[in-house]
Amino acid sequence: MQTIDYLDIDSQLSEEEKLVRSSARRFVTEQIQPLIREAYTAGTFPRQVIPQLGEMGFLGANLDGYGCPGMSNIDYGLILKELERCDSGVRSFASVQGALVMFPIHRFGTEEQKQKWLPELAAGKLVGSFGLTEPEFGSNPSGMLTRAERDGDGWVLNGKKTWITNGGIADVSVVWARTAEAVQGFLVERGMKGFSTSDLHGKLSMRASVTSSLMFTDCRVPDSHVLPAAKGLKSALQCLTQARYGIGWGVIGAAEDCYEAARQYTITRKQFDHKPIASHQLVQEKLADMITEIAKAQLMALHCGRLKDQQRLKPEQVSMLKRNNVAMALDCARVSRDLLGANGIMEEYPVMRHMANLESVKTYEGTDHIHALVIGEAVTGIAAYS
Repeated sequence: MQTIDYLDIDSQLSEEEKLVRSSARRFVTEQIQPLIREAYTAGTFPRQVIPQLGEMGFLGANLDGYGCPGMSNIDYGLILKELERCDSGVRSFASVQGALVMFPIHRFGTEEQKQKWLPELAAGKLVGSFGLTEPEFGSNPSGMLTRAERDGDGWVLNGKKTWITNGGIADVSVVWARTAEAVQGFLVERGMKGFSTSDLHGKLSMRASVTSSLMFTDCRVPDSHVLPAAKGLKSALQCLTQARYGIGWGVIGAAEDCYEAARQYTITRKQFDHKPIASHQLVQEKLADMITEIAKAQLMALHCGRLKDQQRLKPEQVSMLKRNNVAMALDCARVSRDLLGANGIMEEYPVMRHMANLESVKTYEGTDHIHALVIGEAVTGIAAYS
């Protein structure tokens, strides 16, 4: 598959980074792409690829030790871009597994927790989910109602989380609950008494992804399952920053796929004087706009990745990356649908599927409005969230 690289950004990548990208692209094209249309139509996630994702080193790719690949953040971003070129649901699985489950265990967990969970999660032998969002509190996680109360040598959890990716298939969930002292992270295993899940159905977006609710009714969690350093909402937000960085890369893949579908279609589709519609000025202007915005998004992702590898990337910069690149990808999907005409809504082409998925990506891990306020606070010094 042709690399979309108008500004020769490849010249800024190392040979190792290019190899990671090409390996990811080949794997996705050969192993996942043939499954995705049927999975999306059926509203199921292709679970058979999970161990393969682990074998390829795509789960927690930018984490070190405990069976994790220890790749750079550029490598990690390039992998997620190729996964989302296939489908946002596939990239979301990898994002949640790596950034929202493995990262908090790696960053906040005990040595015993790291040894127990990380190798199995990295290998794709176990699946994780991240329980923060609640039915009444999405953009305002500080209002969470889920409670954890001390009871002897453990804790008792009561509450509900929703819109949880992987929730219905997760072996372990990183769950955030309010204690008498602060918000605290817990590891809740499938099968624990008082813990249940239910999948959300009827989605018209992210259909090739498992989305669930998590319910806790006097769910007893032992002290060994508390993430000791995951105390305070700031810890949960650190996890979200990791995921948002990956989204900023991933959506470029969706935009590139839409752009290439539109470019190829307009070159072969003939109208009026039996000329390809790509010969018309209005069509070329739209293609020019798309490739320009894709190139800008690629540069932003690359620069943020370099900053992250230098441990200099700030959360507000990640907000700009996520907000800009998701909006760009959604615009590309909409313009591509327009260029394909009626064919744009057919499952034969990926455009409508990407467009529907990106409507969700625009909302989750912080809406574009919330990220605008994060950026606004950074440039004015004034918080305006209320």
